[in-house]
Amino acid sequence: MKFDVAIFEAKNLSYKINGSDIIKDISLVIKKGEYCAVIGPNGGGKTTLIRLLLGLERKSAGEIRLFGKKQNKFKSWDKIGYVPQRVSQIDQYFPATVEEVVKMGRTAKRGLFARESQTDRDAVGNAMLKMDVTNLKDKLVGELSGGQRQRVMIARALASEPEVLILDEPNTGVDMLSQNRFYTLLRELNKQDEMTIIFITHDVGVIADDIQTMLCINQTLLACDNPHEVLSCDEMSKLYGIDAHLVHHHHH
Repeated sequence: MKFDVAIFEAKNLSYKINGSDIIKDISLVIKKGEYCAVIGPNGGGKTTLIRLLLGLERKSAGEIRLFGKKQNKFKSWDKIGYVPQRVSQIDQYFPATVEEVVKMGRTAKRGLFARESQTDRDAVGNAMLKMDVTNLKDKLVGELSGGQRQRVMIARALASEPEVLILDEPNTGVDMLSQNRFYTLLRELNKQDEMTIIFITHDVGVIADDIQTMLCINQTLLACDNPHEVLSCDEMSKLYGIDAHLVHHHHH
């Protein structure tokens, strides 16, 4: 795996709302092929950081580059698959099938009104296969369990064949069994497909053994170290201001 290409670079990134710092002077590099966890307390700025990197919020100061290009010059947004928070909590009456939802992930790549090609169909099929939802393709999304919906939403993000997958608190409302299965799927995407994965969570306990880098965000960047060292020391208690109890999930 090549680790020489930076996918995201931020220098002295800050973001204020009404004069108060939400994010303050963060510099970071996330490289190709990395499996990176972004952790920190609720309200610490994790989602804001990702939204800034994706250009969904306007920074107050600093510089952002994506794939080596300045953010305002970057056009290849289909390289990035983003699964926002609570996306799997769809209205139960939402009138779309699993396959239709996953197909939505292709529109960014081909444009809204372009005809669907065989390539599109293959990509949708592959994404469903990878996330193990092919057998659900004709079911309405609203009828699925939390874990199934989560996999459908990730399949939608994978349908554009991205190089990076960003997941914001993806395990909300998902049972343990589904979570473990989900970590296995992510590990395969990272190892076999060499996909860069950025994973936001406030639940330190679910940090998988697969993570290579960890960004601890509480307005500023507190630690960016070997996750196993960070997790075993006092950093966590400093970060959260509490005694953090850690649970390792071994799922090999």
